[in-house]
Amino acid sequence: MTGTFKAALVQISAGADPDDNAKTNAQMLADAVSGGADFVMFPEVCNMIEPDRAACREKARPAAEDETLNKLRDGAAKLGVWVLVGSIVAQSEDTPGKLANRSFLIDADGNIAGSYDKMHLFDVDVGTGDVYRESDTYRPGTKTCIAPTPWGPFGMTVCYDMRFPHLYRDLARAGAVMLSAPSAFTRPTGEAHWHVLLRARAIECGAFVFAPAQTGDHAGGRKTYGHSLAVGPWGEILADAGTDRGITFVDIDTAQSLDARKRIPSLQHDRAYTL
Repeated sequence: MTGTFKAALVQISAGADPDDNAKTNAQMLADAVSGGADFVMFPEVCNMIEPDRAACREKARPAAEDETLNKLRDGAAKLGVWVLVGSIVAQSEDTPGKLANRSFLIDADGNIAGSYDKMHLFDVDVGTGDVYRESDTYRPGTKTCIAPTPWGPFGMTVCYDMRFPHLYRDLARAGAVMLSAPSAFTRPTGEAHWHVLLRARAIECGAFVFAPAQTGDHAGGRKTYGHSLAVGPWGEILADAGTDRGITFVDIDTAQSLDARKRIPSLQHDRAYTL
């Protein structure tokens, strides 16, 4: 199944207050639909960026009680659009003391069509004095997700996952013609790697890649890169939001994914090998 739709990439600067972020996200959804969007996509941790681990754990709720998720589910149903909740910070059901970084796909009736817990956690020292240890706060996911949409199968990932190309290839080989990479990318790594990584994942998979992103300055001095991207299956950048907060629209025809895969059918050419 393929089809055409108007996507909206929402670029925000989430703060540490979940209630304030929920109100912002609901308004951005309404604005995106007013602009003609059929499918509205939000970035990673769109319900809050709280750098203090203890405060983050205290503010996090079970996913079913999260205000951003519930407002966006209600909005999707009221407005009749699909929504990617790039991810929310939520309590983990299976690992006491740890949180989940969970992405949700919501259909036009407000139902959850798919969910995915970030699998690869950002434990790095980027060399600028910025050290991140996501595994101190979050537990990793263990399952992939490909969800059906009216425009074709949608494979879900989150942020740091984009550095693990086998994940995207597996999703593409399983049928996904669209791949998501909602993010809160650091500025140093964004400047160096953001565009090339996302273009590479699109080219390797012959798939559309959507990467709605956080931008600007956040609590605790965290700075994110912005540049929400939509990349076509031939590797072309279809939309780049720059660094300002706002909504970027792009028209999509998912049949182009099938065309790219016919032109270069590399997904059919994997070979077994030994090291």
